[in-house]
Formats: sequence, structure tokens, C-alpha cells
Amino acid sequence: MGDGHGAAEEARVSGLLVAGTTSDAGKSVVTTALCRAFARRGVRVAPYKAQNMSNNSMVCHGPDGRPAEIGRAQWVQALAARAVPEPAMNPVLLKPGSDRRSHAVLMGHSAGDVSSSNWENGRRHLAGAAHAAFDDLAGRYDVLVAEGAGSPAEINLRAGDYVNMGLARHAGMPVVVVGDIDRGGVFAAMYGTVALLEPADQDLIAGFVVNKFRGDHGLLRPGLDDLERITGRRVFGTLPWDPGLWLDSEDALDLEGRRADGEAALRVAVVRLPRVSNFTDVDALGLEPGLDVVFASGPRDVADADLVVLPGTRSTLADLAWLRSRGLDAAITEHVRRGRPLLGICGGFQMLGRTVTDPEGVEAAPGSSAEGLGLLDVRTDFTAEKTLRLPEGEALGAPASGYEIHHGRVTVGAGAEEFLGGARSGNVFGTMWHGSLEGDAFRAAFLDRTLGHGPSGTEFAAARERRMDLLADLAERYLDVDALLELAREGAPAELPLLGQEFAR
Repeated sequence: MGDGHGAAEEARVSGLLVAGTTSDAGKSVVTTALCRAFARRGVRVAPYKAQNMSNNSMVCHGPDGRPAEIGRAQWVQALAARAVPEPAMNPVLLKPGSDRRSHAVLMGHSAGDVSSSNWENGRRHLAGAAHAAFDDLAGRYDVLVAEGAGSPAEINLRAGDYVNMGLARHAGMPVVVVGDIDRGGVFAAMYGTVALLEPADQDLIAGFVVNKFRGDHGLLRPGLDDLERITGRRVFGTLPWDPGLWLDSEDALDLEGRRADGEAALRVAVVRLPRVSNFTDVDALGLEPGLDVVFASGPRDVADADLVVLPGTRSTLADLAWLRSRGLDAAITEHVRRGRPLLGICGGFQMLGRTVTDPEGVEAAPGSSAEGLGLLDVRTDFTAEKTLRLPEGEALGAPASGYEIHHGRVTVGAGAEEFLGGARSGNVFGTMWHGSLEGDAFRAAFLDRTLGHGPSGTEFAAARERRMDLLADLAERYLDVDALLELAREGAPAELPLLGQEFAR
């Protein structure tokens, strides 16, 4: 089960790996919280995730000044760390296009596809690049807070792992395991995670963090004491459930609406495409008072909406077919016929045009094509070359900015006018700019024009900062941050007990 990375243990760096018992256990939350808490102490800290599998990404600048693409979660964690986001913080980004194939982004730029059939060979190449990026970051920052992926106890994948224990072994880095108690079974999951690992991996598991606890901590304490006694490892704290903690999401596991208070709220229906990407585009709408943001998957869900949003997608043609199979195409067309506004973003915008073609097989089979919804006079042609931009401009009388990540090339016809890298006709708006609604001035102008929703004074960037500070405040109160920082600097304790070796062979 070893991976040959142990030789680097003698050159241990100051860092901490935040692993999880499962996906969505809270790794991103804890990593973000520690980045901000360490930064508050004057530590030069940076986030890192060797491999992220997500269709939520962001554009930053690479060391050569060119635009580059990284996972949205690492971009946010860099802000929490008060560091400049860069590709080395997420050297490998896999963007799923189907159950068996993902588009690979290596150090911020397209690197072809990785499929289940070439997974092992592909990972060896990616592992070397990921660990080189980690070593580079480690030479420029005091402490790295690395986020794992899934669970480190996926023993069927351990031989090629470079994201969890493979990374920890590469760097001689201690590991804390996060468990989501809200799901139930957290004690068994934490013990089992350690027990399934080989001895050299167990030597780096320093302790645990419990996430999403609700209720009387006195009832939890006996279980924590037993976990510490049985495993010989410390519980570094218990983070409580807090509804104000939502951050820019990494994936669709926590895709939920943002509900407004009161019955008079305007309803925003965001179509929940199967391969949705960059759905953080609507986060800013969720912060607006008086807007009720819900995710829609059927015609009924959009029937009474005041505004419909078609978000981005990793597979425009496949999700366009899904839209039609559910009757959402007719429901959206009826919504527009009734004079109500519609906003399409990136792939969602491309669906609103006359045709979508993929001659080179970028997202679908070569030569694939389909008619769009015909609500905008545009056509989209997919090409292998990927566009990464950080554009700025003006729309609806307000300054606007965003970021572009796409393969599709859009041609605007005479029946539409240009709009934020896209097109507009009447109350139908289409843009290629992700993140444009995060701009307070543009968002206010758009909502006023489409919904008569007056300026609320909501400042999105300030709200994000408050959420990161809230995370750090909770970490300071409920976790032993000083002990975790010392752990990152000093490494895992010596002679940790070995668990469950009847399983780890």
C-alpha cells in the first residue's frame, strides 16, 4: 500500500493536512477557519489542495501573469489567509463531465481529459506536479494548511494517493481528521478512518475535529473522552452548527436555496442542471433582502418565479437535452412570453441561443449539435482552445466585472445587443461573465431593471469577509487553535498507538 513518498519525510515542512471521514465532512470549512485564525496571529499562511474535483472554479493570475484556473474553495481560502490566490494552491483541478471522464486542469491550464480507464497512469503524472507545487509553496510561506479530498481511508485508492496520506507522507505532515456529527456515526467513522490505515500513515494522524454539533456539549463529552482513550489521539475541539457559515461552495453536495424572511419576497428560481458549474454565481442574490432564491428542477418550480436563472454547466449539450426532457424549455419560454426576466450565465446563456455545435468533441461526441431555446439571436461553437479572462466593463449604467472560463465561442446576431461578453434582447439577458452579480453596483442595477428591486446596500465582498471572520471566531472559541498551529510547526506526536491492524494489511 505504500507509495514511495516516504523518502521526503526527513525534509518535513511546517504544515497541517485537514482530512475528513467522508466528502463534505467539513474539510473546507476547517481549512478556511484555520487560514484566517493563523493569519490573525501574523503567520504567513497559505491554503493548498493537491487535487480538487469540482466544477466550481475561479480565475486568478499565474506566476507568468497569465490568467489561470483553480478551485473556488482554494481561491476563498487564499482570501481567508490574506494571501494572493495562485495555481500552486490547487495544482490539479478535475472538472467532471460525466461519471467516467473529467477535464484536467494542471497548474491553472487545460491538460486534457482523465478517464477511469487511464486513472492510474494519469495520476502518476499529476502527483509529481502536485507535490512540486506543494514544495514550492512551502518555501515561500511559514505554514501550509492543506485540505484533503474525500476520505484518507479509501484503501482501494491508497497506492496512487497524492492528496491525502500520500501528501502527508511526502511532507512528513501531521493530519487532523474532521467528522460531521450531524450525519451520525461520527465516532465509528473517526476510529475506522485511523484503523484502516497502514502503520506509517497512522503515525501522522494526530487527532480529530468534530463538525456541525448541535445540542448539549455535556452529552457529547463522554464520547470524546472515550475516543481519545481508545485511539490515543486528541480531539482538538467541536465546531457547532451555525447557519451563517455557508461559503462559496466547492461542489453540489450542499446545493440549497437562500431563503428570505417574509411572505412578500421576490422569487428567484435557479435551474438545477445535472452538470451545474460555478453555481456560486447566485450567492450574491441569496444575500439580498427580499429575494427568495430556490433551485428548480421541474416546470412547476419556475412557473411562479419572478426571475429565472440558467447557471453554467460543464456539458451544455447534455444539460440542454435534460432541460427539454423535463419540459423546462417550454416553462422557461412561457416565463419569457409573460414578460418576466431571464438570466443565462455561460453555458446557461449558450442554451438560450439558436444553435449549439461541438464539431471537435470538446464536451460531447464530435460533430454534436442541437437547437437552442431560440430566445437570443446567438450561436455557440465549441473549440478546443479554452478562454480564461478577468474582464471589466459597464452594463445597465453600472461598472461590471467578472471572470470567464469556457470553450464555447459565441457569435451575436443582429437581433440582439452585446451584454457582458454575451447578449441581451428585451428582458432576456445572457452573459459569459461569471461572478458579475458579486459586483454591488451592477447587481443593484440589474435587479432594479428586471425586478424593480431597489438598492439594498448589501456589500458582497464585505459579507464574505464577515463569514470568514465568523469562521475564525468560532475556531478561536471552540478549537484549540494554538495547539493546531504548534502541531503544524512541530509535527505529529511520537509513538502514537497503532489501531486495527487486522484490517490494514
